[in-house]
Amino acid sequence: MNIRFALEKDIVPIVELCQAHAAFEKVACDATNKQELLSKYLFHSSSILKCIVVEWDTEIVGYATFMKQFSTWDASFYIYLDCLFLKEKTRGMGLGTQLMRKIKEYARLENCKVIQWQTPDFNVEAINFYHKIGGISKSKERFFWHI
Repeated sequence: MNIRFALEKDIVPIVELCQAHAAFEKVACDATNKQELLSKYLFHSSSILKCIVVEWDTEIVGYATFMKQFSTWDASFYIYLDCLFLKEKTRGMGLGTQLMRKIKEYARLENCKVIQWQTPDFNVEAINFYHKIGGISKSKERFFWHI
C-alpha cells in the first residue's frame, strides 16, 4: 500500500472514485469532460488543488482532494478537505487515518493550524471516524447557488 500525491496517469481511477463517491453521497456526478477538467486543475503548476491517492498493489482504491484557503474570522490560512473516499473493500483498515495524517503533514508544511471538512449527516461511519481522530463538528447548513 502506498499513499502519495496523484500523478497524471491516475486521472481515470480518480474520476471513477469521484463517481463512486457521488453515488455514495446520493448526488449526481456529471462525467462530461471530468478527466480533462480535473487534470487541468490538479496538474497545472499554479494549481491550488491537491490530490492524494491510496494505491493498493497497482489499484487506486481511495483519494482525497484538498486546498489551502483563508479564514477571515481566524485571520489565517487553513486546509479545506473537499473529498475523502475509499472503496468499500478497504474501509476499516486504517487507510482513512493514514490519508488524514498525510494531509496533516501537508498542512503543517503550509503553516496551517486547522483542517476543515464536511460530510453528510447520514454518513454515520464517517462521522464516527472523524470524531475518533479528534475532529470537532459544527452544525451548519451548506448552500449552493448555481450561476
